[in-house]
Amino acid sequence: MLIRSVTRSRPIWLPPLLVIMVMMAAVSYVGGHVSRRPGGLGLILVLTGAIALLFRLRHPVPVTVVTVLTGAALPLTAPHLVLVDVATIVALYTLATVRERRVARTAGVFAAVALTAAIIPWQRGGLLDLANLVPANYVALAVAAGEATRNRRALLAEVRVSAVREERVRIARDLHDVVAHHIALVNAQAGVAHHLMAAHPDRAREALAGIRDTSRTALDELRATVGLLRQEGDPPQGLRPAPAFAALDDLIEGFRKADFTVRLSRTGVPAPLAGAADLAAYRIVQESLTNANKHGIGRRADVTLEYTAAGLRITVTNPAHPARRGAGTGHGLIGMRERAEAAGGTLAAGMDAGVHTVRADLPLLPR
Repeated sequence: MLIRSVTRSRPIWLPPLLVIMVMMAAVSYVGGHVSRRPGGLGLILVLTGAIALLFRLRHPVPVTVVTVLTGAALPLTAPHLVLVDVATIVALYTLATVRERRVARTAGVFAAVALTAAIIPWQRGGLLDLANLVPANYVALAVAAGEATRNRRALLAEVRVSAVREERVRIARDLHDVVAHHIALVNAQAGVAHHLMAAHPDRAREALAGIRDTSRTALDELRATVGLLRQEGDPPQGLRPAPAFAALDDLIEGFRKADFTVRLSRTGVPAPLAGAADLAAYRIVQESLTNANKHGIGRRADVTLEYTAAGLRITVTNPAHPARRGAGTGHGLIGMRERAEAAGGTLAAGMDAGVHTVRADLPLLPR
């Protein structure tokens, strides 16, 4: 949509039209007075250079050659000196925006030599006249401006690609956090229900109710995440906001309903987290408990929240064994570390003496 609007605001025929107007004035006026009507050959050269510009985007090199040759021949047909050939400026600028630097600079040297040679016979000072530097100057400016535009476009394209890549990684991380956590809970609750169905049907029904609630929450969060992919103009839909760290107790209760013991302890004075750190803290605890449920032993974990002046330290520990490892890709740990770093914090994880530990430090809102 943006490209179309730019194209409409700058039609392809506008530069050739301006070239004709400027060059007709250049070959018709001397010292602010009309010298004579342009001759037939001069008119043909001006029109040839201008019409060639209509093809400058599709065939930039041939168009540049044509405009340089017509610009070099134009002083021979005018009754006075023609210092600046506008068609050549437009062609060189376009060439520098669409082709590599070597091609643009080679064309610039060719244009500077040809146009300078064409004006020397008209100079009062001959070969040593300083005005002979004028063509080289405007040729260099045209090429430099074109290269600057090309570099700016390349930088913007790189920024767009990087933004798309970062957004894709973020969405993948969100999908992993949502799906892996809730599916793990559903699996654990289903196992509990199956185990209790015959002997304790009431407790089995509670586990099944937990599956219903967990799956509904998973669908809501998944719908909210997928909603980020909607295009502009799509019909609005109700989206559940991303979970906040204040909902940590509900998260832990969900694990407990799946027969996974979680002990939560807090020290210090609770304080709000800074920006993205709030969601990062929630997701880090969520992923750590999900991993403890999948890979740990003993079906229990400890979560410790330490509030200090420096920030919040989250520590999640669970019994583990190097030989015990459930199915997984390792993306969860990578995602946790990325979330912590994006929020201005750090995260470390490892196993020691049969205990797996995840420790994250996140910043608090400044007071």
